[in-house]
Amino acid sequence: MGEGEAREYRYSWARQNWFANSGAEHRALREGVGLLDMSSFGKIRVEGPGALALLQRVCAGQIDVDTGRIVYCQMLNARGGIECDLTVTRLSETGFLLVVPAATLQRDLAWLRRHLGNDLAIITDVTAAEAVLCLMGPRARAVLAACSPADLSNVAHAFGTAREIELGMGLARAHRISYVGELGWELYVSTDQAAHVFEALVAAGAAEGLKLCGLHAMNSCRMEKAYRSFGHDISDEDHVLEAGLGFAVALDKPDFIGRDAVLRKREAGLTRRLVQFLLTDPGPMLYHNEPILRDGRIVGVLASGAYGHTLGGSVGLGYVPCAQPGESAAETLAAHYEIEVAGRRVAARASLAPLYDPKAERPRA
Repeated sequence: MGEGEAREYRYSWARQNWFANSGAEHRALREGVGLLDMSSFGKIRVEGPGALALLQRVCAGQIDVDTGRIVYCQMLNARGGIECDLTVTRLSETGFLLVVPAATLQRDLAWLRRHLGNDLAIITDVTAAEAVLCLMGPRARAVLAACSPADLSNVAHAFGTAREIELGMGLARAHRISYVGELGWELYVSTDQAAHVFEALVAAGAAEGLKLCGLHAMNSCRMEKAYRSFGHDISDEDHVLEAGLGFAVALDKPDFIGRDAVLRKREAGLTRRLVQFLLTDPGPMLYHNEPILRDGRIVGVLASGAYGHTLGGSVGLGYVPCAQPGESAAETLAAHYEIEVAGRRVAARASLAPLYDPKAERPRA
């Protein structure tokens, strides 16, 4: 079945009839440039003189940053479990934009309002106000430069920052951050200008081979980078340290929800770890819930899985219990791992660092 031909979308536990198409989109994001529509992101404005105090209390990361900085962090409960996985962009001294998964918007709004207390802040759902077009891949800068006069260099627009730019005949707030692990921008555009900005990007991208990409390709890329997905790899029952997200916790910040639980877990040692797996056989497909075997014994199941077209095999994320509390990372990785697929045990390579671009150099290129 050639690309562009009419097709019936058929699911299968093996390679689907759209496997090659998804692979082509994956390669566009990795090697060229792709465009994703992520307008479904939940978007929450938190504004007012008490906005910073509220977010410092409910977020485990350091939110008191310069205007324009994007902070990846979590909201924790008192047990150190992850209530929300989000980015917080400081728009002004008293204004912040929270971007959350589409599926958890109402949950996250409720959590914020429940913990507002006496802080003078207004919490507003602005999801419908902006579309989000994600321009990702090594050629993303060239495409954006062809339809925007903005300086897109690393000096002018560093990774992890957001600023307003002209785009076509409209305006966009360009967030330099990536869920696929490549150079790129999430472009937040008012809904009335979204169609025009989309057309401008597609026109500018023609010379660079821009490809429209879907969520299968995005999921494949995020799995290779071991980026967590709320509701799959992380939840309110998963401790932030056991999820491998301790780097996003600012323990030098006092009095945020869950801080004591993080300190207790750090002192006691982990009882399990979220591990990334790559099947050594490139044939089998992973989705989620496949059994994980450590030294021949089932110890858990995969939380999520996808085919990694760049790594050349299926990739999964799953929690592995430590042999004893406080077991070192080296001891966890020294074991022999297999994943059971359709009754067959397949050897797997285990890693705690992302198997693709472990130093995160590509998004900063």
